[in-house]
Amino acid sequence: MTEQPFTMRDMAGVTVLVCADGPPLADERAALDLIGDAGYRGARWVAVPAARCGDDFFRLRTRIAGDIVQKFANYRMGLAILGDIRSRTATSTALRDFVRESNRGGQLWFLPDEDALAARLVESGP
Repeated sequence: MTEQPFTMRDMAGVTVLVCADGPPLADERAALDLIGDAGYRGARWVAVPAARCGDDFFRLRTRIAGDIVQKFANYRMGLAILGDIRSRTATSTALRDFVRESNRGGQLWFLPDEDALAARLVESGP
């Protein structure tokens, strides 16, 4: 496990590893590091600032986002990307559709902030 800045939070009865600024979530290895940290601490969700997701994450043709999300799904851990990504979705129909579909599910959410994540976890139940 790598040393990364994060805090553990209880949100609606769900343990969430909330990441601060840190190394980019740029590949499957970075995803596995976060999954390992979260799993070790009993978290069921990981919240990552959108700023830690590089340009390639948001360019769906690179498949980086899909590969990372698949790792989280394999380990039955939710991933929330927190922050304003409107400038990115405004210029990409594919990304806008991906965000909308992700937010309909229970594995990956794109949300503005921690308060929105807590509210979403309340809605979805423990």
